[in-house]
Amino acid sequence: MPATKITELRGDGIGDELRAAVHSIADTLPIDLSFEPMDLSLPNRREKGTGLYDDVEAAMRKTRLAIKYPTVTETESPNAVLRSRLQFSVIHRPVISIQGISSHFKEDIFLNIIRIATGGTYDDPGRLIGQDAAVSLRIVERKPCIEAARFAFEYARKRKLTVTSSSKHTIQRVTDGLFESTVKAVSQSYPEVSHRVELFDALLAKIILNPRDFEIVLCLNEYGDFLSDMACGLVGSLGTGSSGTYSFAPGGEVDVAMFDPAGGTAPDIAGMDKCNPTAALLAFGMLLDHIDRYDLGHALRLSLLDAIACGQSTGDIGGSMGTTEFTAEVISRLPEHLPR
Repeated sequence: MPATKITELRGDGIGDELRAAVHSIADTLPIDLSFEPMDLSLPNRREKGTGLYDDVEAAMRKTRLAIKYPTVTETESPNAVLRSRLQFSVIHRPVISIQGISSHFKEDIFLNIIRIATGGTYDDPGRLIGQDAAVSLRIVERKPCIEAARFAFEYARKRKLTVTSSSKHTIQRVTDGLFESTVKAVSQSYPEVSHRVELFDALLAKIILNPRDFEIVLCLNEYGDFLSDMACGLVGSLGTGSSGTYSFAPGGEVDVAMFDPAGGTAPDIAGMDKCNPTAALLAFGMLLDHIDRYDLGHALRLSLLDAIACGQSTGDIGGSMGTTEFTAEVISRLPEHLPR
């Protein structure tokens, strides 16, 4: 079998340390992967300008698979540029409680947030009206709603999970109403998947009161952004989140998939072997799932969670290990979880 080619988007700050951790794990797995690096660091973006994004887009369209490390936002957000150029329309953010990470919230969270990656007010910077007023246009389009709903229901069907769609459709009757009616139409093709609708403000309270009632939550752009950060707070760390971002071909299948850790560049600890690679490794696990190697992705997650549960972790989550030592600890646990 030929090697699976992955466009690797190098970034800033701790990006190279996270990259080293991912490569260390990849080298131990029984799979042939070919990482094809593209430099999205701030100095390279300053030097090459928009031409760099042309090259990155071409590489991603060729491999249809990418892993991205954190990048600095200066004049532009690389994530936003890639989202526009690759027509990414869906973001999937799994959020799970990790034994060994201290949290004020004591219930277990197992939540898949599937967020429409376009529209809302995020696509409109707004404008001033006269001296004392401002306005922003909120945009909801049917096509990304369909793509996100299909992704959510397919994910639910494969894993026997439930779907909750959430918005403020009783107030935002046109925009959120379009979203909910589109989700309902898609749900008709998945009669085996339980689907319910919750108003978004009530949903936040219900997740805190009874988190086990929710497995997949499907929502519009801003709502998904808010919910993702709240859920990461509940599990005790914003730095353990990973995400997958997807564009779709006309037939509905995934066209390009990009996986990345949700955290930032952490320049204050860059190069000091202190950063926590958990989110980057979870993102790599999502990539393995996507290329139909769920067995390897699951083995990586189990090894990672075992290490943290035993107190073998980096300083930000209560341990004493550096990045390299923690990665080696995860690797040492992989054999017992890899398929035989």
